[in-house]
Amino acid sequence: MSVMKYDEKYFKLLSEKYPDERSLAREIINLTAILNLPKGTEHFMSDIHGEYEAFCHILNNCSGVIREKVDMLYRGKLTHSERKDICTLIYYTEEKLALDRRSGLNTDSRYCEQIVIMIEIARVLSSKYTRSKVRKAMPSDYAYIIDELLHAQKDEDDNQVLYHNIILDTIVKTDADGFIIALAGLIKRLAVDRLHIVGDIFDRGESADKIIDLLTTYHNLDIEWGNHDILYMGAACGSEACIANVVRNSIKYRTVSTLENGYGISLRSLALFSEKLYPGESPMRAALKAITLIQFKLEGQLIMRNPSFNMDDRLLLDKIDPENGTIEYDGEIYKLKENRFPTLDRNDPYGLSDDEREVISELKAAFTGSERLKRHIAFIYERGSIYRVYNGNLLYHGCVPLNSNGSLSGLSLFGESLSGRAYFDKAEKIARHAFFGKHKRTEELDFMWYLWSGRKSPLCGRNIKTFERAYIADASVYDEEQDPYYSFCQNRDTCELILREFGLDGDYSHIINGHTPVKTTRGELPIRAGGKLLVIDGGFCRDYHEKTGIAGYTLIYNSHGLRLKAHEPFESVTKALKENIDIHSDSEIVETEPRRVMVGDTDDGDRIKSEIADLKTLLDIYRGEGQRG
Repeated sequence: MSVMKYDEKYFKLLSEKYPDERSLAREIINLTAILNLPKGTEHFMSDIHGEYEAFCHILNNCSGVIREKVDMLYRGKLTHSERKDICTLIYYTEEKLALDRRSGLNTDSRYCEQIVIMIEIARVLSSKYTRSKVRKAMPSDYAYIIDELLHAQKDEDDNQVLYHNIILDTIVKTDADGFIIALAGLIKRLAVDRLHIVGDIFDRGESADKIIDLLTTYHNLDIEWGNHDILYMGAACGSEACIANVVRNSIKYRTVSTLENGYGISLRSLALFSEKLYPGESPMRAALKAITLIQFKLEGQLIMRNPSFNMDDRLLLDKIDPENGTIEYDGEIYKLKENRFPTLDRNDPYGLSDDEREVISELKAAFTGSERLKRHIAFIYERGSIYRVYNGNLLYHGCVPLNSNGSLSGLSLFGESLSGRAYFDKAEKIARHAFFGKHKRTEELDFMWYLWSGRKSPLCGRNIKTFERAYIADASVYDEEQDPYYSFCQNRDTCELILREFGLDGDYSHIINGHTPVKTTRGELPIRAGGKLLVIDGGFCRDYHEKTGIAGYTLIYNSHGLRLKAHEPFESVTKALKENIDIHSDSEIVETEPRRVMVGDTDDGDRIKSEIADLKTLLDIYRGEGQRG
């Protein structure tokens, strides 16, 4: 055997964990065996937009994976109705048990049948994991019993059968509900090994806070920040422009309850101010008008102090002629929807009035002082990033900014011109310092707003026309120019250029992207650039369904390959429970691997191989064959 060099301090620490050759050999055998298990299933979701019930259902049914397993095991053994019933029990266990109890269906024989079926489902799903990993996934109160039932063996005298029948009988008579809840949780945990949220948890729907509460309990996930996420992140950091945008969106999309009930952020000062400013208007409409004007003033100040953002065309307040109800826009005169601008000073159009300054100061104190918001944003930072390279795929929410010729583009950040991966890395570093840094700099907070809506933002990449939609009557000016990325990403060469920029160069590497709803009604497809780009905007937002024609896409990547799942809209949990209704999902195979993907082929596999190499070096040292470095 060749003589090895080693780091003495490192291997001294390693030897404390593995003090002899036998313990080392056991671990090497264990890790080598893990490398030869099938890779776990990855589940990709995007653009959830606060739609809690639809998100929960897709999360519970693992984009149809659980229903597929139930059908595979029990087609021909159970009726279609019975299979749907067992799926609903797994998805909404406590609610389903309570409903059955009220209906008088919770008999001992039914409990026993449900447990037997669920044990079989769990057994199949656990086959791609080590017994140790499965045991760690089990609820501690039932781990021993579940482990026994999962690994039941027949013997010639049927001793094991009798033993397990006694266990089942005891469970049914003492704690059937608790045991079924534990089993359902294990099934859902085994069905998906890792969850990827490719951006936009916030806005549109009412329950982003509940979604984050749920995600904090999830066993293994990562988040790629979306522009709607970064907006809330910027607001929590104290960016006044971000705060104004969050409040305006909440009023516009009728999700004020997320702020007031979810995060304890009162809009009272804004409500009182707007009622005085716009008498005769409904409270919500008055508040929307007031915060809209505050928002455009704050954004104007921000744009003027950041010329590198190159967004002077967004300075439009000074082009308004309130007396005539018009605006000069792009060299033309347009009629305004609104001609009341009570706090607009023609001599200082971007200056806040004293009352506006008081309102935004109170809102800023409420956002930065909300402990629940702070916890949620800290979680998004902890589990999140602007992009992620994982198992040969590149995940990001928005775009990689490009020039008009398809080359990499970017931005000058604090005097440094950056594009591609370097731009992403710098943007993330700034975003992290804006939240965690002891001394927050104005330019960092301003950049958080730019990440939300800048045309060269990797989370956005388009010229957002909020002002035009709010104030200009002519809809012909509403079209939003997009970064060239959104055209070039249809091209395989461009996608391969981007993948190489982020260190990926394999035939089976892909870009997994959210942000842009796939308009199937217009013939748009989620699979682009010859299969190199997959757009998985989840379409959870109800407002998008008419435009898209479906409720969006999710993605499953297991040991056999990649499958896109197209979903129909979700109705309600109540209907799902009463009628055993599942979300109908059409499955489309994106790519079938030439051979089954094992743990050894993944990023975790690379880590395990490195660990095995270190353990073998320590083994050489124990045997006197190693050499100090």
